[in-house]
Amino acid sequence: MKKLFFALFICLAVSGFSQARFISSGRVEFERKYNQHSQLEGENDGPWIAEMKKMYPKMLTDYFELRFTNDRSVYRLLKENPDNKYLWMGKPSESDVLIKDLSKGTISMQRDVFEQTYLVQDSLRQLEWRITDETRNIAGFECKKAVTKICDSVYVVAFYTDQIMVNSGPESFSGLPGMILGLAVPRLHTTWFATKVELIEPSSTQLSPSQKGKKATWNQLSADLNKAMKDWGTGAARILWTSLL
Repeated sequence: MKKLFFALFICLAVSGFSQARFISSGRVEFERKYNQHSQLEGENDGPWIAEMKKMYPKMLTDYFELRFTNDRSVYRLLKENPDNKYLWMGKPSESDVLIKDLSKGTISMQRDVFEQTYLVQDSLRQLEWRITDETRNIAGFECKKAVTKICDSVYVVAFYTDQIMVNSGPESFSGLPGMILGLAVPRLHTTWFATKVELIEPSSTQLSPSQKGKKATWNQLSADLNKAMKDWGTGAARILWTSLL
């Protein structure tokens, strides 16, 4: 009888490992945290700044979802936190939606920037990731740490799992041998971490949301923003980096 129970345990363990190991479709919920008081850095620490810090919470939390198959993913806002009180940046847009065609290596990103809605259609960004030996458990998955840079100098930390064999993640990030479940951009004081992974097959409708906006490439969006913000000083860099995530 003991041998029977042992054999059954081994079969269940192997079955569970196999299911986790070869996940190729599902849904991930991400919690995004943002320190909005970072927008006030560099300002004179006078009464106005002190009052702003009292009126607006330091940390904002919003929720996003990523639905995916082995060749396609869709990332968008899941729900806005009604307790949030936003400064002039950081509020997510319900109309933003980001589609990655992983088989073709392309991206289609609808994003509101100021008063303009853009539809960025381009190749997936080719990032030079460096994978480290550091690991972290996120939403029940063992994840490896990887680092890269965007916009030449903005450091990005990612944690990915090869138990989900889909080359995607939050925002426009991809390019690792598995799903990115954790992301941090220190210079933007923002993190994204998965809180739930569900083995739910997305419908064709969920994977093909309608999009609209002024068509552009990554370079065209960057050029437009640089032109519009040429006299904005140091604050322009933050907006540019955020818009190109």
